[in-house]
Amino acid sequence: MPTDAHLLPSNQHDYKGLRRLTETELYIRRETTFLVMAGIFLGTLAMLNILGITLFITLWDTGKQLAGVDLAFTVAIGVLPYPITFLCTDFISEFYGRKRASRVVWVGFLLNIWVVLILWVGGALAGSALIDPQTGMPPLPSFDEQAGGYVDTGWTFFQVRHLAFAAVAASMIAYLCAQLVDVHVFHFWKKLTNGRHLWLRNNGSTLVSQLVDTFAVITITHFYARALPVDRDAPIWPQLMVFIVSGYAFKVLAALFDTIPFYIGSYHMARFLRLPMPSEHEATPAAMAVEAGVG
Repeated sequence: MPTDAHLLPSNQHDYKGLRRLTETELYIRRETTFLVMAGIFLGTLAMLNILGITLFITLWDTGKQLAGVDLAFTVAIGVLPYPITFLCTDFISEFYGRKRASRVVWVGFLLNIWVVLILWVGGALAGSALIDPQTGMPPLPSFDEQAGGYVDTGWTFFQVRHLAFAAVAASMIAYLCAQLVDVHVFHFWKKLTNGRHLWLRNNGSTLVSQLVDTFAVITITHFYARALPVDRDAPIWPQLMVFIVSGYAFKVLAALFDTIPFYIGSYHMARFLRLPMPSEHEATPAAMAVEAGVG
């Protein structure tokens, strides 16, 4: 596993057919790659905060019922790009170490708070929006035949704001737990296998963290935010299990399919960054101590 010392521009792995880079070139390559990975990760999170639970998509309807509950694989639209964040943290963990990956996770946590703050300020300074004191919302948009469209009354913003608050409140704890679990499980498997079996640490870390995330976000979304489209008159746990199984099944498939891009990406990134191939990293006691934060 690369430590801070391994990432210094003065250290680079030699590959046959590839020229040695100057320290300036290597520094730019490594830092730019890190910024791209972190940017994709953080940008996706910001998008998820806005999309969140604004729409639930049925990926597959079995047409059957169990305990009076329709067995349909339904996920929130915000789940669709979510596995990309775990692929990014795996790349960062692999080449930049657990410390940097954990820092990115914490920045993502602060980004959640920042998005909530902006939405809260926007609602507090709503200006021309007329708020109904009973609902706390502006009136619904009205259709203008002359204009050929809906005249927004501010309802769209407040609805997105409400759903974003619910999504963020439900996902912040789940997100933080899942991402930290992803990073630590990744390194647990890496140390256990002495740097071998790249597929195991990639899939193992992602599958465990996604299970934590899916269970937490579904249960918190319902019991805290009350934002899931459920039948209040029917037993709640069978309905929640459908959402949990649907979300986790989607993430499992995404995790399995990202093994190929992770292998291909790791191979090319190692050569591009002039770092050892993942299978060549030695889990020495000194390196493990540094990565654990005690060295």
